[in-house]
Amino acid sequence: MHPTRKAAVTATALLAAAAVTVVTGCESGSTTAGSVAATSGGSSRPGCPAVLAEAKRAVKKAEDVNAPWAGPTDGPRAVPDRMIVFIAQTLTNPGVAGVAKGTQEAADVIGWRVRTVDGQGTPAGIKAAFDEALALRPDGIVIGGFDPASTPRQVERANAAGIPLIGWHAVAAPGPSEKPDLFSNITTRVEDVARISADWIIARSNGRAGVVLFTDASIPFAKRKSELIKKELATCSDVELLSYEDIPIPEAGSRTVERVSSLSSRFGDRWTHSAAINDLYFDHADSALRAAGRQGAGAPFNIGAGDGDPSAFQRINSKEFQAATVPEPLSEQGWQIIDEFNRAFAGKPASGYVAPVHITTAANSGGALSWDSEGYREAYRGIWDK
Repeated sequence: MHPTRKAAVTATALLAAAAVTVVTGCESGSTTAGSVAATSGGSSRPGCPAVLAEAKRAVKKAEDVNAPWAGPTDGPRAVPDRMIVFIAQTLTNPGVAGVAKGTQEAADVIGWRVRTVDGQGTPAGIKAAFDEALALRPDGIVIGGFDPASTPRQVERANAAGIPLIGWHAVAAPGPSEKPDLFSNITTRVEDVARISADWIIARSNGRAGVVLFTDASIPFAKRKSELIKKELATCSDVELLSYEDIPIPEAGSRTVERVSSLSSRFGDRWTHSAAINDLYFDHADSALRAAGRQGAGAPFNIGAGDGDPSAFQRINSKEFQAATVPEPLSEQGWQIIDEFNRAFAGKPASGYVAPVHITTAANSGGALSWDSEGYREAYRGIWDK
C-alpha cells in the first residue's frame, strides 16, 4: 500500500561558502584512466563491483515507502496539562515550519498547548524569541533549527529553571547532549545522509560517474557532510569527483548560475551527476543547465543530501534538473519532539530513536510535496493513551 503523505512543508536548510577547489580523481586529486573512460563512453563494466552491489542494496532499502515503523512503541502515558514553546529559527524555513506544524499536531493529540515564536532568522531575533519563551514560563522549550551556542545565556537560564530543552537540528548528533544541555536533539544522522546520497550516485551510474559536489564550507555541519559524501564516492574507483564547489548559502542565488555555466562548459558530458548538501543549489542551477542545452530529465542527475523542501519535490516530480532528495520526515519529527518531552516530564530517559534515511524520486514520491512515513501517529497515540 502506498503511504499517506502530507503535501506539507519540508526542509530546506543550509548551503554553500567561499572557495572553489577543483578535484579530479576519486581521492588523491589525480584523474585515472578508468574514471575518464567512465564518463567518455568507455567500458560499461564498473570498477567497484562489491561497492556497487552494496550501494544498490542500501538505495533499494532507502527508497522503500512501505517500511514498517521502527520507532518507539512503548513509553510513559501522557502527562497532562503541559505548555511547550517552539522557538523557530525562522518560519520562512520550510523545514523549521514543517516541524513546528508537526509539533502542534501532536500536542493537540496529547492535550498540550504549544506557542510558536519566530526568531526571524537573525541572531538578535532568535535571542529575543528565546527571552520571550522564557518569560512565558513553559514546561518545555524547542530549539528549532538554530545553534544553542548562539544563545548561551538563555540556555543557562532554562537549565537553571529546570525547563527541559529539545533541539531540532540544534547540534550535529541526534539524541541527548551534555554541552549544551539538551534532553534530546532530533535529526537524522549526517553520516547516514551523506553515505546514502553518495550510494545513490554510485548505484544510479552503475559505478561510473563524473560528479560535482556543492557545499558551504563556512558551516561546519555542512562541510562535514560534504566531506563524508566525498569519502563515500571515493570507495568506487570509477567515480570521478570533477569539482568540489564551495558557495555560501546567502550567495547561492547569485553565484550558482554562473558557476554551473562554467562547470557545464568545462566538463561537458563528463559531468553526469551532482550532490549538494541541500536542495537549494538545484533551485538556482536549472536555468544555467537549460541554457547549456541540458534536458531536465537527463544528466547531470542531481541529488540533494538533506531536507527535501516542497520545491525539491516539485523539481523531482516534474523531472526538472533534480532526480532525488534525502528528505527529513518533518511531521514525524514534530511528533517525536512531543513524545520526548513526555518522557522528560515523566522522569524517563530519551527514546534514542533516530529516523532512518529515505530517498525520494519521481518513482516513489506519489506526487507528494514532502516525505511522511507511515505508522508513527498510531504508535505515539498507543503510547500516550495506554
